[in-house]
Amino acid sequence: MAPRKQQEIFDATLRLVAERGYDGLTVEGVAERSGVNKTTIYRWWPSKAALLGAALVEADVLGFEAPDTGSLRGDLVALVEGVVRLLTEPPARDVVVAALGAAARHPELDARGFFADRFARERQIFERAARRGELAETADPMLVVDLLAGAVWLRAVFRGLPLDEDFAPRAVSAVLDGVRAPAAAP
Repeated sequence: MAPRKQQEIFDATLRLVAERGYDGLTVEGVAERSGVNKTTIYRWWPSKAALLGAALVEADVLGFEAPDTGSLRGDLVALVEGVVRLLTEPPARDVVVAALGAAARHPELDARGFFADRFARERQIFERAARRGELAETADPMLVVDLLAGAVWLRAVFRGLPLDEDFAPRAVSAVLDGVRAPAAAP
């Protein structure tokens, strides 16, 4: 399938899930919006769950490149700022919240591909940091990403709180530096 046509299908899929939710997403609706015959869509993706899973990973609107600022702290701040944009700015916010929210209720919609793809790209941040000597050998990169992205999800999506411009550096500092008060001098 031509890449441009594939992006049109993915865009239509994501727009529909943002507007109607997963239950309102249909291959017929995607076909109508994208101008592609539904049999063509079914040839590439056997179900709406498979189509949405592919769209979450491949659609331009959710595109992602791992930041490379030259430092672990800078990369993590940029990463958190990207997650903030993803979860607070339309159209990505509406797509991600609708699609990943549906994954909790619909086991056939396997969102692991979305998270695996993201983490495969995020891993570069930690590999570079390790080469620069900025990362402890015992560090768990996935845990770090989960802590930071989870903080954004909780604040922005579940609590509905605004994220000020210093949220990303504060979150990264909490993870990298901890929150314990410095030990008192003897």
